Amino acid sequence: MSLPTLSGQRVVVIGGTSGIGYAVAEGALAEGASVFVGSSQGAKVEDAVTRLGDGAGGSAVDANDEAAIGAFFDKAGAFDHLVFTAGDWGSARFVGPLRTMDFETAPGALGVRFWGALKAARQAQSRIAGNGSITLTSGVLAHRPRPGSPLNTAFAGASEHLVLGLAAELAPVRVNGVCPGLIMTEPVKAMPQERMKTFIDRQLLARAGLPAEAAQAYLYLMKGGFTTGQVLVVDGGLLLT
Repeated sequence: MSLPTLSGQRVVVIGGTSGIGYAVAEGALAEGASVFVGSSQGAKVEDAVTRLGDGAGGSAVDANDEAAIGAFFDKAGAFDHLVFTAGDWGSARFVGPLRTMDFETAPGALGVRFWGALKAARQAQSRIAGNGSITLTSGVLAHRPRPGSPLNTAFAGASEHLVLGLAAELAPVRVNGVCPGLIMTEPVKAMPQERMKTFIDRQLLARAGLPAEAAQAYLYLMKGGFTTGQVLVVDGGLLLT
């Protein structure tokens, strides 16, 4: 029996112009898939498509706008797999401690990671191949909460429970998630060294992960035809300490 590959399949990556999403697109191309990437900035999409080369296309998409997501999928055409790595990386993404939380604005601070993923799943439902897959993204904050981030912790956990609910509802389309730890994406590279060290010192593997290493989890979940409703943790052993 031959091993499963992505050869001849089409992979859509929302959040695919940088970091983990870009590494997923690279990995899918290397396995013979075609890819269609999206992010909120058209210039970043054009740059990513150029760097990815043959087999890659893309379009800007506002992951907060369900109609825009639908239009994005129309441009992508028929596809087999959806990977959602887009997140909220603006200055308001960490809502802060309960005592200073603004309840008027706080619910929207993680709109892309949770609500955007849900909107993308709904728009993908009628377009994705019947034996395809959707892979969402959470984060280790869901399992290792820290003071000052109760709502961010809740949203990270909600993303993982969304995987469970969607897996039950969308079957036989498979729905899974990846929970990355400290991965060398652009925001992590910009992190003060002292803060990065506090994360690394708590891990079994004393370094940050590479986007290409995290991407392997997404590639497996696209190919793992008997895997659904699961969240793979890629955290350098943080949750074991």
